[in-house]
Amino acid sequence: MAVDEKLARARLDARKTELEAMSAMSADDRAAVTLDQQSVGRLSRMDAMQQQAMSQAQERARASELLRIDQAFRRLGDGEYGYCQECGEEIPDKRLEIDPSAVSCVKCADK
Repeated sequence: MAVDEKLARARLDARKTELEAMSAMSADDRAAVTLDQQSVGRLSRMDAMQQQAMSQAQERARASELLRIDQAFRRLGDGEYGYCQECGEEIPDKRLEIDPSAVSCVKCADK
């Protein structure tokens, strides 16, 4: 079964748009925590710093996924998209539907 390139591009574009929107929405959460306790409200500075650290970690995960999406677009252009990079077998469409940037089949991913 050949990969439906149009569907693959649509899935990748949709996920990329979703990640970019989430990144834009969380920009304030990643900003530096101010020392003024009035601006933080009843939350302690430590709570605010913890929230900031979690937001930054989420942003790193989004950036990593965006990189994987860019790599998936390259594989799509090279005709390698949808094939496991470990064993060369086709990656099931259901897996690509869940994670359009997947690089391995389920069997190889579990190794």
